[in-house]
Amino acid sequence: MRCLLEGLDCANCAAKIEKELNKIPGLENAKVNFATKSIDLPEEMLTVAQEIITRIEPEVKLKKERGAGEKEEKENLLPLWVSGLLFVIGVIYHEQLHQTAYSLLEYAVLLTAYFLVGWPVITRAVRNLIRGEVFDENFLMTLATAGAIAIHQLPEAVGVMLFYAVGEYFQDKAVNNSRRSIKALLAIQPAYANLKENGTTRRVRPEEVAVGETIVVKPGERVPLDGEVIAGESFVDTSALTGESTPRKMEAGATILAGMVNGGGLLTVKVTKPYAESSVARILNLVEKSAERKAPTEQFITVFARYYTPIVVGAALLLAVLPPLLLPGASFKAWLARALVLLVISCPCALVISIPLGYFGGIGGASRHGILIKGANFLDALAASHTVVFDKTGTLTKGVFRVTEVVPRNGFSKEEVLAAAAGAEVYSNHPIAHSLREAYGRAIPVDSVRDYQEIPAHGISAVVEGRQVLAGNDRLMHREAIAHEDCEVQGTIVYVAIDREYAGYIVISDELKEDAKQTVQELKTLGVQKVYMLTGDDATVAARVADELQVDGFYAELLPEDKVTRLEELMAGLPNRKTQKLAFVGDGVNDAPVITRADIGVAMGGLGSDAAIEAADVVLMEDAPSKLVLAIKTARQTKRIVRQNIYLALGIKAFFILLGVFGVATIWEAVFADVGVTILAVFNASRTLRAGEKG
Repeated sequence: MRCLLEGLDCANCAAKIEKELNKIPGLENAKVNFATKSIDLPEEMLTVAQEIITRIEPEVKLKKERGAGEKEEKENLLPLWVSGLLFVIGVIYHEQLHQTAYSLLEYAVLLTAYFLVGWPVITRAVRNLIRGEVFDENFLMTLATAGAIAIHQLPEAVGVMLFYAVGEYFQDKAVNNSRRSIKALLAIQPAYANLKENGTTRRVRPEEVAVGETIVVKPGERVPLDGEVIAGESFVDTSALTGESTPRKMEAGATILAGMVNGGGLLTVKVTKPYAESSVARILNLVEKSAERKAPTEQFITVFARYYTPIVVGAALLLAVLPPLLLPGASFKAWLARALVLLVISCPCALVISIPLGYFGGIGGASRHGILIKGANFLDALAASHTVVFDKTGTLTKGVFRVTEVVPRNGFSKEEVLAAAAGAEVYSNHPIAHSLREAYGRAIPVDSVRDYQEIPAHGISAVVEGRQVLAGNDRLMHREAIAHEDCEVQGTIVYVAIDREYAGYIVISDELKEDAKQTVQELKTLGVQKVYMLTGDDATVAARVADELQVDGFYAELLPEDKVTRLEELMAGLPNRKTQKLAFVGDGVNDAPVITRADIGVAMGGLGSDAAIEAADVVLMEDAPSKLVLAIKTARQTKRIVRQNIYLALGIKAFFILLGVFGVATIWEAVFADVGVTILAVFNASRTLRAGEKG
């Protein structure tokens, strides 16, 4: 059961919740998705899960339906504004308030401001302390500000807690913006379907429509389910699925997918898949789960924060105690103030918030362009692309074949050769088979074809109208010992033998995709060292395509298992397997084994393809090679921003820690080193939403 974690606004808290849930029998595989604030749980474990979550984060509640997050955000701003106003009054009139009896007004104004924004932090710190979780940001903030109050630095204490709250507010805003980029995909989720029954239509939920039933899609409506158009003609907007705004024409016989938006015509559609298996449902599920796969950098930061914070707290304790004991004339109050500075600076918020935010911002930004990346780990792998290997047919070429020449031999006519080949290919779904049947142009009675047999990587054997026909490549002729004089013909050739006598050959032409050559050039510009092409096609055809594209090498006439072998050889040849990765790009159907084996499997033109979405690590929904360039740019920019945040946070914190130890930095500088750096890192991480859009 899908549940929402209302109030979950911290990636670190999400990790804690997941860790504790996984300790419970029956919840070992529970995954908290911070990007969508969701978790899948067995219904019978909901109560147990809520008890565990309450112990860790009492503010987080399990909900089966969406809550009113916007209302909560507005309500939470009131204490922030009131506290800020009191803080300003306390700082401006500090001396006057301090001069009152027992400094009562000073305490009244500044402690009120302190507790307005600090109470949630203090209560969380106490609860965590009771559970033995000492070293978190709540404990650090509480300890540092309590120490400041103890040495009568009230404005500093309020300032730390107030700016910490402001920092958390901006973190939440940035997190919500990144979430919106992913949740924007939910807009493609259709709200209803117009079910056609007995000549009338009625609105129902898409989940209620069964396969085989008929729906009507009116102009301007979103297509609710995958199906086949049986009546009507219109143009549909596919941008929600592919990231491209070019309309696509729909007419009778065309396949239409859930999530598309109908243009100006009325379409009648026969449903071919239930909603749970529709394109839109699979895409939403894929994007939601992408945040569950952590990048190595995220995993490192989690471990780093676990050790970093206790070390700094220990150092602060030593700094407060040892110098007054060892140095003559050293003031305990002065060294305690330095220790408090160290405590404020030590909070790892900038890292534990901005790093996950950066990654799922990159994933969300890519999804807006029709690039579905299954996890942050694949973003890192894409960024490290050293070698890219392309399939040829349907990936670099259009895969739309047409017959350009029929050459008969041994007394056969062109019509006989073409009719025999088209008949033999009557059951095949291969693009070449479609081109042969289209060129023949006449209906082929299915009962005229028998003993049909596909010979992998060779061709077809069948009996057509009582005559045995062999139709395939040159290897098929040699395999069947058919004497023929046309072994060296250039191009994609279908050789035909009738009753074991060579009847001639048919020339088939394919075209390069418009952006194929540009893609290879841009990959080289990006720093991809090698670009290869693998194909089962004839070597002469492959050589011509490879030369036109200027790839670094190609392998032709490969069986499916040969492609895997060649890919493994290329992977073994990478200079550094740890830091350099190989990406394979295929059509996602025939190339599933190779896509699965590569470091990064990329399925191109995966719109509506089950095999693409299942096998690939990255799915390019638009059938364009250039999308790979955008995917790599997005991955590299995301990784660059994540690294910037790591260097920014650690560098500034280290600098101010040194200043604090030597007494140069005060708590105000410490606030900047913590909250200021966190806000800068969060805003920087938010740039990943636009990753890949520029250079």
